[in-house]
Amino acid sequence: MYKKTSKTKKFLSLLFLGLIATWFLLPHHLRMALTYWYPGIEDYSIFDNRTVANSDDVYTWPIHSRYNTNRIPQNERDTLEYYQTIAFLVIQNDSILYEEYWDNYNNESITNSFSMAKSIVGLLIGAAIEDGFITSADQKVGDFIPHFKKGKNKELTIRHLLTMSSGSNWDESYTSPLSLTTKAYYGNNLSELVNELDITSTPGELFEYKSGDTQLLAEVLKIATKKTLSQYASEKLWQPLGAHAQALWSLDKKDGTEKAYCCFNSNARDFALLGELILHKGWWRGKQLIPEAYIAESTSISSLHLKDAKTGEVVDFYGQQWWLIKYNNLKIPYARGILGQYIFVIPEKNAIIVRLGHQRSKYKINHHPTETYSYLKTGLDMLK
Repeated sequence: MYKKTSKTKKFLSLLFLGLIATWFLLPHHLRMALTYWYPGIEDYSIFDNRTVANSDDVYTWPIHSRYNTNRIPQNERDTLEYYQTIAFLVIQNDSILYEEYWDNYNNESITNSFSMAKSIVGLLIGAAIEDGFITSADQKVGDFIPHFKKGKNKELTIRHLLTMSSGSNWDESYTSPLSLTTKAYYGNNLSELVNELDITSTPGELFEYKSGDTQLLAEVLKIATKKTLSQYASEKLWQPLGAHAQALWSLDKKDGTEKAYCCFNSNARDFALLGELILHKGWWRGKQLIPEAYIAESTSISSLHLKDAKTGEVVDFYGQQWWLIKYNNLKIPYARGILGQYIFVIPEKNAIIVRLGHQRSKYKINHHPTETYSYLKTGLDMLK
């Protein structure tokens, strides 16, 4: 009996040691993915971050004369709360008309933008063109990244990346721990991932949403400007916009590369400033921060006349790193991130709607998560 017990203990000890050894032999991104499993809006706390500095010249939002006098109908409040909203902000005529926060979040709470960051990167491309770092959106990516100087790779332009029509082999999967998206999110070498990408179908023909396209844009920006993405974002957006607080851009490792396709962390009021920049056609506080023509191009259907890779239908729901939704005869560009991070821009109403939260619908209507229509109704019903 003693020998049997001793052998069992030895076996369990070896098994335990084997599991520990296996764990540490796993790639970094798999260990991170298995530890945290699902992404969350406060994931900046598990990553290294780079500061996106604001300036002392902070913009103070005026408060609308009808501030928080509107009542959200119960069925629409149910939608907001079902998807675990933490912030709902409505701005009209550059003044805060309505704002509400849930679960101890407030107007200073920093959370992850997720793919709303793509829209920020898109704006920075416009700034880099204006600054002369990039000649135009039609410049070849190979002019900046050697890996894209040969074969089919050399066909790739910046516009192809902006419009999600790169034709690259990026795997945009959010459920597989082995996908490139998971490796990018939890991994520690984004530059290596970028240099592993190849163009496998003709660019500029089919729309296929790929986070790798935005990460490539960020690599172009880093090489073209000779600045980190956070430095350039601070200089061209965060400081001149008058952001209330510094933002954080999560990195793949300490002093590493920004997760450009996601992971710009800020608060609802400062996110709204990005919407105001679109609303004012790139003009804000007496300066043209982004060229008006570039803003118009970014928030319009692409001139490439793309078709959706999955359905073959004409792409009228995406511009250049900005989504396009039609609601009640209104054409609304918006930034969008997983778990339901949204900045809606409604030019006809001179209004912005920001929604942040923990969840979003698994279903879509015309390529847009179903609950977006409810948020638009709630916000628009408040406007006059």
